[in-house]
Amino acid sequence: MRINLQFNASLPVKITRRKKWFLASCPILDIHSQGDTEEKAKQNLSEALSLFFISCFERGTLDAVLKGCGFQAVKPPLVPPRFSQAEAEDFINVPIPFLVNTTRKECRA
Repeated sequence: MRINLQFNASLPVKITRRKKWFLASCPILDIHSQGDTEEKAKQNLSEALSLFFISCFERGTLDAVLKGCGFQAVKPPLVPPRFSQAEAEDFINVPIPFLVNTTRKECRA
């Protein structure tokens, strides 16, 4: 049996306008995109980030790339932090899809 799973990453986003284009960037991963509207720029950035995570995972470099960008594992807080509406708009949710083959006999995690 195969199961579709999806993880989501909430990452900071910065939007700027250059003439007729909106530029969207995720500064902590140095990934950028653009669009003719602010929403389209965010959608394009979300797609670029999703493809970035998938590519790193498939090449086996996700751990090294994240560590190289300054990420480190931390114990999650007992109560998730709450963001104001203004703070929430400075983040983008990025879907990271996976397909899990449950017929495998063992997971070596």
